[in-house]
Amino acid sequence: MRGQHTRIRLALLAGLLLAACEAETPPPAVGFAGLGGAAQGFARVEPGRALRFPADHGAHLDYRIEWWYLTANLQDAQGRAWGVQWTLFRNALQPGSDETDWRNQNLWMGHAALTGPDGHRHAETFARGGIGQAGAVAEPLQAWIDDWQLRSLSPVNGGLGELELNARGEGFSYRLRLTSERPPVLQGEQGFSQKSGQGQASYYYSQPFFEAEGSLLVDGKRHAVTGQAWLDREWSSQPLAPDQQGWDWFSLHLQSGEKLMLFQVRQADGAHYRAGTWIHADGRTEPLSQADIQMQPVRFSRVAGRRLPTAWSLRIAAKEFAIGTTPLQEQAWMATRFPYWEGPIRFSGSHQGVGYLEMTGY
Repeated sequence: MRGQHTRIRLALLAGLLLAACEAETPPPAVGFAGLGGAAQGFARVEPGRALRFPADHGAHLDYRIEWWYLTANLQDAQGRAWGVQWTLFRNALQPGSDETDWRNQNLWMGHAALTGPDGHRHAETFARGGIGQAGAVAEPLQAWIDDWQLRSLSPVNGGLGELELNARGEGFSYRLRLTSERPPVLQGEQGFSQKSGQGQASYYYSQPFFEAEGSLLVDGKRHAVTGQAWLDREWSSQPLAPDQQGWDWFSLHLQSGEKLMLFQVRQADGAHYRAGTWIHADGRTEPLSQADIQMQPVRFSRVAGRRLPTAWSLRIAAKEFAIGTTPLQEQAWMATRFPYWEGPIRFSGSHQGVGYLEMTGY
């Protein structure tokens, strides 16, 4: 198995080098992970496109980048808090590639993490498309890389009524069953999520109402867990502007049953772009604009040699919402190919609850 993975990683690296050599003047990476680079030939994200389910659960091969992303805030029988992350990325070297062999121009990357009382663990894996090792199909939803998998068990709510999730890394694994009675939530303006004042955007929808139950295996010891989970789906060809360095993103489960998504994309001039969605307990949504949101770091920590804002103050005056967040583990660092911070958080103030924070580009 290890030899097979080595060959696949070498093939992946060869594909990346080949793509770079084929360009006469390879563009420099701009923004976090090069997501601010130009994407000639790929489809553009435009307002007015209606999202369709279950069709949009699958891969969008005309777009350069997309991900299937799930986080879960969990508790075990002793009341201890845990967090699970599962992400599958597809990155295209050219648009529309759907070959079922090594000519396929889609690169896949998977991230799995488990945060708990004893710290933070993570794993990363890579695959080339077209050979069955990784992929995503819409109906029924199935997204996988190696033996990590997110799959639908029911056609209810556009295929998101019941899901199964599993992954493993060194010293840990998890398997969760996710259920929801609500349809997906469209972020931004009916799924069109703008990321800059220059027009960069993604198509973006979520299922923030999952109830989760399952088990974690940590150093050979099994823990039964329950909690709440949040699925995000985004696809784009250039989600960042060239001068944007990274983002700070929050998904929050309020004790009232409401949900809140907030993000800021940091710009070199300090005029960060902010947006979000207030999600009512019945699934209705209210888009939030730059003027609605205040986000301020209140504590910094030394993480992986970097100075990161690990505690935040978040305010939305129109909702009488004013909270402070704290991480379950300050050292929730994802030392992956493109490193970032990702971990479960708690919050208190005008509202209480749990959620997840992701910070990139630091």
